[in-house]
Amino acid sequence: MRSVHVLAGIPSLNNALYWRIRFLVGDPTALVIVHDGGRAESTLIIRDIEMERARKHARADRVSCPADWTPAGGLSGDRETATAQALAECVRRMGATAVTCDRSFPAIYAHELARAGITCTCDPTLGVKERRSKDPQEIEWIAAAQQATESAMELACSMIARARAGADGVLTHDGAPLTAERVKREIDVHLLGLGYENPEPIVAPGPIGADCHDHGHGLIRTGEPVIVDIFPRSRSTRYNGDCTRTVVHGAVQPEVVRMHAAVVAAKAAATVATRAGVTGDAVHAATIAALAAHGYPWHAGGPPKDARADWCGLVHGTGHGLGLEVHEPPLLAPLGPELVVGDVLTIEPGLYQAGLGGIRVEDMVVVEAAGCRNLNRLHEGLDWR
Repeated sequence: MRSVHVLAGIPSLNNALYWRIRFLVGDPTALVIVHDGGRAESTLIIRDIEMERARKHARADRVSCPADWTPAGGLSGDRETATAQALAECVRRMGATAVTCDRSFPAIYAHELARAGITCTCDPTLGVKERRSKDPQEIEWIAAAQQATESAMELACSMIARARAGADGVLTHDGAPLTAERVKREIDVHLLGLGYENPEPIVAPGPIGADCHDHGHGLIRTGEPVIVDIFPRSRSTRYNGDCTRTVVHGAVQPEVVRMHAAVVAAKAAATVATRAGVTGDAVHAATIAALAAHGYPWHAGGPPKDARADWCGLVHGTGHGLGLEVHEPPLLAPLGPELVVGDVLTIEPGLYQAGLGGIRVEDMVVVEAAGCRNLNRLHEGLDWR
């Protein structure tokens, strides 16, 4: 049975399209894939000056430009509209009257298909499972990104752990107060030198860390837990790393020790539960059970409304998929789907208590048939001296 799938957008922004063609460009681009029986043939429509490079490097059977598919009324002077018009004309000349697009398909392309009398149906699952199952090249790129991430993590945690504490408890580094902003800047510079773009990392000291997604700010003090979460993207491969550790300068409070032990145990339980065929829901259940055994509850979205001021628990899922985006399917959370070989996942349980702060420890694993492979090498402890 013959069917036609279409993808479109700017590959440097649209990861679904980039993943399919593995060719990075900053201009509007469209791809037509004709499935006929067991065969699939793809036609890439790209800016004329990119055609020669695309013929050498893009994953496409045929490379063309919008002018090759000029409709009877001509092409628009707007590059994105012209590419959409060319896509519609390409499909029309193939004799197709209906196509299927993915969830990332831009509206302008659907608009031009409709103007050409072509029905466009969105399949929200198109390409999602295929992207989840990473090939060996993707896993190699992600592993390299994780190594770079861990080198930045070691730098940041060591900087905090080896700082000097003043009489007021505030840490100093090179004679100046040590702040979350200074640590983030050092992370940024380090990763830039390794060829990575770095969205603002999380360096959340003390009570600020009780909000699991607060990126952190201000002075860092001795004795308080500091969550450090780094998730850079390679400028060459576009694949991400993601790692979290928690560091404490000086003496560690007993409650922080208990929280940390529970988080490490929960991460171990979730890791053991992770393998192909198990659901993300089940992996999250293993996390919840391990935390409960240590006396800590799970409550999605934050503490219950009637919780005591010293309530401490997990307020998010266990983890998520990762690849070209730092957050991809599947989720390790309630209703999380069945895992497949090649899924790359973060496993990142945490505990959060207002007034004290948070503890989170995150590793990245590759799902295999009988278990999972951990891509991390750093220790899980609180002491980074």
